[in-house]
Amino acid sequence: MSVSVNVIDHMLRNPITIAADAPLADAVQSILRNKISGICVIDNDKKLLGVLSEIDCLQGFLAATYNSSSVGSVSEYMTKDVDVVHLQDNIINVANDMMTKSQRRRPVVENGKLVGQISCRQLLLAVDEFSRKDSFV
Repeated sequence: MSVSVNVIDHMLRNPITIAADAPLADAVQSILRNKISGICVIDNDKKLLGVLSEIDCLQGFLAATYNSSSVGSVSEYMTKDVDVVHLQDNIINVANDMMTKSQRRRPVVENGKLVGQISCRQLLLAVDEFSRKDSFV
């Protein structure tokens, strides 16, 4: 029995999201509450605007402390130029590219809208599935 290598079959379908105009503190609370390392930033139509990582949040709070200023919103700290994947992309190619670029997650988009996320955890789950079905080389 072969195992699918398409992103659609291994992605997280309802990733945690936040609005760009949300306070950075709200993003931190969501990251901590959900025990995740980053969050997808979307608009009202689910269009992907960027991602916000734990590191981005730390940089925001440290900058505000250093400058004695308010922390601000997610849009001020999120990464806007984000590598994305699509539903039919091959997870082996995705995993290789993620490792090359030291990325922990990739949003999955269709027609510019967020439909899921693939992370190291989902890729490891796929590896485990492949190895249990003797289809992993």
